[in-house]
Amino acid sequence: MEEQLAELAAKVAALEGGGARASNAMFAEMYYYLTIPLMVIIHAGFLSYEMGASRLKNVLASGVKNILAFAFMVPTFYFFGWFVYWAWTPGLIPTAESWGTAVEFANPAGEVMGPSLADNATGVFWGAFTLFAATTASIFSGSVIERIQVVGFVILAIILGSFAWVIAAAWGWSASGWMVTGFGYHDFGAAGVVHMIAGFFALGVLINLGARIGKFNPDGTANAIAGHSMPSTLVGLMLIIVGFFGFLMACLVVPGEPWSWFTDKWANIYGTPLTLSSLSFNILMGFAGGIIGAWMITRDPFWMMSGALGGIISCAAGLDLWWPPLAFAVGFIGGAVMQPAAALLEKFKIDDAVGAVTVHGTLGAWGVLAVGLFASGYPALQGAEGEVATISLWGQILGLVIMFLIGFVPGYVCSLILKMVGLLRVPEEAEIAGLDLTKVPSQAYPEGMKTASAQAK
Repeated sequence: MEEQLAELAAKVAALEGGGARASNAMFAEMYYYLTIPLMVIIHAGFLSYEMGASRLKNVLASGVKNILAFAFMVPTFYFFGWFVYWAWTPGLIPTAESWGTAVEFANPAGEVMGPSLADNATGVFWGAFTLFAATTASIFSGSVIERIQVVGFVILAIILGSFAWVIAAAWGWSASGWMVTGFGYHDFGAAGVVHMIAGFFALGVLINLGARIGKFNPDGTANAIAGHSMPSTLVGLMLIIVGFFGFLMACLVVPGEPWSWFTDKWANIYGTPLTLSSLSFNILMGFAGGIIGAWMITRDPFWMMSGALGGIISCAAGLDLWWPPLAFAVGFIGGAVMQPAAALLEKFKIDDAVGAVTVHGTLGAWGVLAVGLFASGYPALQGAEGEVATISLWGQILGLVIMFLIGFVPGYVCSLILKMVGLLRVPEEAEIAGLDLTKVPSQAYPEGMKTASAQAK
């Protein structure tokens, strides 16, 4: 009888353990699955933001371009972007081992990239990374509105979203990436890996694309080219903020799974522990700091709401490390320097229509640097003290330089090639008439509808 009772108890324990494992696996799958629609909200925000920042004659053209960027990211990241991530981790170039890992985990023709009922992870991880890729493309999209050709833009978006930033993620956004293991590079919320890459890729393109007609006077001074709807732009910025919570949720590792760092606590992508509670403090303090910093310097609604985005990007790399008042201070500094940095860029006759180079590139760089300034000495990844790299100012500066180059060089070189073959910029007459009329062609608003400024004339 005792043997039977023991056997029964063992079976009950096995059933309970299996049920717990199944429940945890389903929770993890649902957690990452929900980050995907939350990150789609980012793209709804970018769509509203860019369309509002466009003049009436270019509204739909800006929207179409943004939607196409999102759409092209999905198949290109499926067919090669995800493979690139696995193949380029952990070294500078793929090795036989890393290539084999990519074939195992990211082969688009393999079983792993299909609807396998035994796999609760690959699809949702791929989906989250695809939305990260789409975010880089959307960041770039706003900077080039009102004058770029759709074909040229799509080519550049694919290069950025399914290759350039993926290399950066493999090197600096993985616990086995050489920048992390060798130099202690730390970038939890992708201030460098996503934002710097996209912002400075946009800078490289803008140099070759040129300014919108009428942006600069012969003496080099800049004219303000206002969008047709500030409310649309502000709503778009707020939607981006909402979607950012999904973006940052996807940067955590759920406990208790075979691929998890811990059985009993959350971790970041580098394997060091954190909680959603601690993250909540710093996210909200970063947002608030950016808004207040920008508002105190500019008193401008556009820069105020851009300050929210600038604040969280400034804090992003160290959101898992900051004491909340420090997150506020880092975000405040980011928000305060935003508009002066954008004005400096204009002095070089760079026409960044939505401030993407400043908000994402410059403030992404500030965020990477801030971790080196205020968090040096912390372990950069999971492991015993003294056996793993620690965060350092030198490691963060090295990462900053590498992220700049990975973003700027492909953006400049590829856009230069497109310019040489006539695929970068629309003809002057099309730009003057408006891209909605000449390229879409359609109207964003009912016939006869006028803006307030037109009605006042």
